[in-house]
Amino acid sequence: MKDAPIGIFDSGIGGLTVVRRIGEVLPNESIVYIGDTARIPYGSKSPQTVKNFSIEIGSYLAEIGVKAVVIACNTASSYGLSTLSAILPVPVLGVVGPGARVAATASKNGKIGVIGTRGTICSEAYQSAILANRPELRVYAAEAPLLVPFVEEGHLDDEFVKLALKLYLDPILEKGIDTLVLGCTHYPLLQPAIEKYVGDKVNVIDSASATALALKELLKKTELMKDSGTVSKKRFYCTDNPQGFRREGSRFLGKEIEIVELLPLEELQRAGSKR
Repeated sequence: MKDAPIGIFDSGIGGLTVVRRIGEVLPNESIVYIGDTARIPYGSKSPQTVKNFSIEIGSYLAEIGVKAVVIACNTASSYGLSTLSAILPVPVLGVVGPGARVAATASKNGKIGVIGTRGTICSEAYQSAILANRPELRVYAAEAPLLVPFVEEGHLDDEFVKLALKLYLDPILEKGIDTLVLGCTHYPLLQPAIEKYVGDKVNVIDSASATALALKELLKKTELMKDSGTVSKKRFYCTDNPQGFRREGSRFLGKEIEIVELLPLEELQRAGSKR
């Protein structure tokens, strides 16, 4: 079981930032990644729909023999984590909990900001997870819907981004936060611009990095960590437009993706129907 791959999924290519961080922290681990590009975005879908999609993909990953599942999507983590943890035969980790724990520990003045998609913010998953760690904290959350399309179009630090950051971050910064959680897996590509905008008095938390470290601890605890010195392999699947996934996904991964395989939705739906 140690040599089995880790299964990771997202609504599209944003979760590749999590793959990137996991590769840095756990270089020997093999990975199977599924981007549900046929049904993106998840952030505007209903909670039940996101939960259903998560069940389908998680079930498929378990069926092909992964040793753990990482939900590399904040919206799917918000709505699908508890269900997948209950029905899958392998450990399941989301991106919300790790990011929330790091933020709760990092804050010195007790004021934390969170930005994310509408689905993630409306779920109040980050707010609840942060307060579960430290109930005395104050959490200020804001939807930032324009940031995902900006990242996907390659706008990472131009006037458009600066205007959007002003719109979304100024109301939070006025609260006096000292910690800001990037509650979307697209946002690490904007981290330099965000850090420049908020200044050095605000600690910016990347949930992707926090998740990679949490996964390492989980694999140690469950004795599923692959032996050092072994060769790792990565396989990438998407449910639509593999050429576009390969082209755009390479930016998120930080290296070229050579092969992307098309995974029919029918396969996911078949796997999900068994749960």
